[in-house]
Amino acid sequence: MSILQPLMTLLGQVERERDDLALTCQRAAQAHQTAAHQAEQLLTYRREYEKRWAHQFRTDGRMELVNCYRGFMERLTQAVEQQRAATVQAQAELDHARVALREAELRVASVRKLIERRVAEADVATQRREQKASDEFASRASWNKVTGLAGAA
Repeated sequence: MSILQPLMTLLGQVERERDDLALTCQRAAQAHQTAAHQAEQLLTYRREYEKRWAHQFRTDGRMELVNCYRGFMERLTQAVEQQRAATVQAQAELDHARVALREAELRVASVRKLIERRVAEADVATQRREQKASDEFASRASWNKVTGLAGAA
């Protein structure tokens, strides 16, 4: 079926694109998971650090310790916020990859449906040709029978 060859080529192409997008989506999901895990680790560390120093300040509240604590907490808070931003960015990239993957899957399904329709159309055309040939054969046989009888009389 040479009429299907371009569609089969197209199907191969859209399937490859879909597979590439599936891989991209998988990588984006992994990047998002990693970023979220790192953000959670930073938050956990910050909570633990605050608890440790809360106890330390009860026993020894020297000013140089307080200044050191504040400076470190500022940097730690910046790191937490940067990681949150990275997580949000990774989520946006994951969402974009999922949309692109859904669109690619829809293109693959559309091409497959088109191929199915073309095959069905070809089958119908073949059946019509066969029916026409059969009808023509029956008509000739009937004609030969009628003309054969007329010639014998």
